[in-house]
This record gives sequence, structure tokens and C-alpha cells, in this order.
Amino acid sequence: MDYTENKKLIVFDRVTKKYGNLLALDDVSFKINEGEIFGYIGPNGAGKTTTIKIMVGLMREFSGNCTIADYSIPDNFMNVQGLIGYLPQEVTFQEWRTVDHALKTFGKLSGMTDNDLEQRIKAVLDLLDLTEVKNKKIQKLSGGMVQKVGLAQALLHTPKLLILDEPLSGLDPASRFMIKQTLKELSKNGTTIFFSSHILSDVQDIATKIGILNKGHLLKIGNLDELKSEFFQTQDIEISLSHLAEGWRNLISLPGVNKIQQKEPGKLILTTEKAMDLDEVSHNIIRQLIELDCRIRSFKPIIPNLDDVYLKYINEDN
Repeated sequence: MDYTENKKLIVFDRVTKKYGNLLALDDVSFKINEGEIFGYIGPNGAGKTTTIKIMVGLMREFSGNCTIADYSIPDNFMNVQGLIGYLPQEVTFQEWRTVDHALKTFGKLSGMTDNDLEQRIKAVLDLLDLTEVKNKKIQKLSGGMVQKVGLAQALLHTPKLLILDEPLSGLDPASRFMIKQTLKELSKNGTTIFFSSHILSDVQDIATKIGILNKGHLLKIGNLDELKSEFFQTQDIEISLSHLAEGWRNLISLPGVNKIQQKEPGKLILTTEKAMDLDEVSHNIIRQLIELDCRIRSFKPIIPNLDDVYLKYINEDN
């Protein structure tokens, strides 16, 4: 099947899933283009793993529609199985196997030839810095190493779509950095990546689109700037001063300044209108402080991160 730029690779259309009386997914819809990195975030029990199980054909009973590469799932899953690399939340291998043996087994199950398999095992082990453990038994590896072997098996057959459930859990900072760089490179080369994570800083680092799920509801979907725009209509500036002169409260009269808080002696938080030119507002604030003989130690905008955005959406929904 041919793929074109901005082609919708995954379409979730009004998907609902119940476990008895428990509503795990409630009318969830989203679309993901080829080459995007989609970060799926939400509290435990929000429905993230249920979404993933539907996409990889492990859950067949649900209402609504899920399509991958224009094939309806689960009825036509065999048509897309070769396109998907899947890493479940809990990676399990037969511990008596070596890394090489485990990967060969998964590769043969994927229909890979012996020649292709040898080449791809070498490539993914090199890619994930696992070459030195190729002949080690799984039971001798740390949890983080087993997680990386799980990612290696997901990459083995060069999938067009990676579906990863908490792929960075249990990894040390160096391994997390390396995996994030690897995922970004794969995306640049056209691989679509759908991953869930509780590590919001990692999602912020690599996701080109983010979906926030809570209690089965998709609260918001978009890039980080789009998510911020919903809640953050102002821009805060933190100012540290070695000398705070009388008259600092008059800063409230400056155009674009909505609010002033003195967090502690010598530290001010100014809330400005986001629609105003921040450079111009900042220039006027600094000029006024200098005229007041306030000595400025630092002056910096407070930029909301994904943690701030996430908590705003979840708290409002709750």
C-alpha cells in the first residue's frame, strides 16, 4: 500500500468500550497522520491500554470504528499485522532464551526470512546499544534491559507503525534519552509512533501531537501550544530584585500588566496579557524598575510545561 504525506494512518471514530458496567472508553475519536509521534497521557485507569489493545487486535468487542491504513480493525487485522510493531506495558520473554534466540523466535513468527532476520537483529541491537547482551539469557538482564529488548522485537520487522505502552518505564536517564532520540529519527523517516507514558517530560520532548484521556473521555488533542492556549490566556514573568524600591506596585498601571504578586521579599510575579507583545511589555517593565532604582537580578517568563497543562485539564474534568 502506498503512503503519502499527511495520510491518516490511524482513525478512531466514536469508539466506546465497556467492561460490564465500567465505561473504559466513551465515544473516543482521533486521527493520526503517518510520521506523527502521538503521546497518549492520562491517569491510571483512564483507558489508555484499552485503546492500545483495540488497535493491536487484542480486544475485539467494542462499538464505533477503528481503522489502520484504511483497514477496519479487528475484522481486517491480518492485513495490517505486518505494519505494526507492538510493545506491551509488561514485557515478557521466556527467561531461559538468550536475547538472540528470543528475537529470532519473534522474527520467524512475523514471517521474516533467516537472512533478513540476521541482518535486522544486528541492526536493532546496534541501534538500541544491546549488542553486548546478544548471547545473554533474558533472566540475567535488568528490567531496563528487558524493556529495551522488548522495543527491539517491536522494531525487528521494520514496522510502519509502532504502538508502545509505557516504553520508557524502568529505563535509566541515559537509556531514556537514547530511546527518545531513536523514536524521533524513526519518525523523520516516516514511521508513525503511538505511545502512552506517565513520564510527561518525555512526552513533551518528542510528541508532535498529544491526547489527554481521563475516565474514558478524550479531553483534548493537539500539539503542546494548542493545549496551552485552552487554559493559559496570560503570561507570567518572574522578577528577582536585590533591591525593591517604593513604588513597585505602580507597575500595575503599565499597558498589558494585569496582576502583581510579591511571592517573597525581592521576588515579584507579574501576570501579563498574552495577546500583548511580550517584548514590548517586558521592555516597559524593566524601564520602570530602573527608573524606580530597583536592582534587577533576573527577569524571565514562566513558561507552562506539559505537567501544568495536564493538571489543568484533569483537575477541571474532575
